[in-house]
Amino acid sequence: MAPHSAFRSLLLVSFSVFLTVALGVGLPAILNASMRTVGLPETSVTECIVMLYLLFVLYVATPRIPRGLVEVQGKAVFITGCDSGFGRALAKHLHELGFTVFAGCLLKDDGGEGAKELEEFRSDRMNVVQLDVCSDEQVNRAVEDVKRKLADSEKGLWAVVNNAGVSTFGEVEFTSMDTYKQVSEVNLWGTIRVTKAVLPLIRRAKGRVVNLASMYGRMGNIMRSSYCISKYGVEAFSDCLRYEMKAWGVKVSVIEPGNFIAATGILTRDVVASTANKLWKEAPSQVKEDYGKAHFDQHVALMRSYCNSGQKDVAPVLDAITDAIRSKHPYTRYTPQEPHWWIRMQLMTHLPGAVSDFLYF
Repeated sequence: MAPHSAFRSLLLVSFSVFLTVALGVGLPAILNASMRTVGLPETSVTECIVMLYLLFVLYVATPRIPRGLVEVQGKAVFITGCDSGFGRALAKHLHELGFTVFAGCLLKDDGGEGAKELEEFRSDRMNVVQLDVCSDEQVNRAVEDVKRKLADSEKGLWAVVNNAGVSTFGEVEFTSMDTYKQVSEVNLWGTIRVTKAVLPLIRRAKGRVVNLASMYGRMGNIMRSSYCISKYGVEAFSDCLRYEMKAWGVKVSVIEPGNFIAATGILTRDVVASTANKLWKEAPSQVKEDYGKAHFDQHVALMRSYCNSGQKDVAPVLDAITDAIRSKHPYTRYTPQEPHWWIRMQLMTHLPGAVSDFLYF
């Protein structure tokens, strides 16, 4: 382990110990003061610690509490980005559950494998539509296609899942403005474009809007600024839409997946190599000189180490999206993440910036 990594790990362990001691001492004092205020007997340190861990287990480790399910029969869902990954798997899963699925595929007209696989269902409940979320024309045409094929367009469309997305990497000074625009055009503006187009149908059904963000929509990281910006935008858009749609009975949920690189294959060594070559080739000469090739290669190696990392099964994400669509009382946010990413996200979003920066960067 590199000295820097070892030092960072030591800091994290030290902080954990400090937090445990602080809670062990401070929590009993707070609870005892509360007990005295309401005239109840004081508690012991042991009882306080047990209570703390009980709350942690209830929050993190227990199964999702059943909140009732809506009837699937006759309900339709429009999903973007079904060529591969989460989208293709979700289209199959929801079809299996009995939903009518409209699967938007970027490469349908080009004979894409994902579109072909879904078309092979040969089911009147599986409809594959050509969809580039960056194109107003294709989005509007797809929505018109959905309207025509709905069993009853007056009842509207039950749900839209904005899943289409792209990812890349690169430090800020190596990332071109075109890259920033391209990533946001798909991840953010594509989400907004599709949502606006189908919202009248969703309102008519008092249905659901489900937007795929990311853990990087809640916290930043080095080498990921273009991606983080787009996903932070999805989070903000979803919050604003949720406030507005409450009056219409429409539920808006955000899915914040953790690391699913192994499951989706979104990042490979070939992709890292080609992206790195493009970044270095197009970087301004002054940036190359100031950063140096050794620094650049070190960060590329970091990205390469992520290939095939993370969870190997998309089931947690499919489960979260399905709950957002089917539950009578869906959550505002779902976090299908590995425990260490979930803990990191909580620390980075709840601790003062100076503390989280000190721990992780």
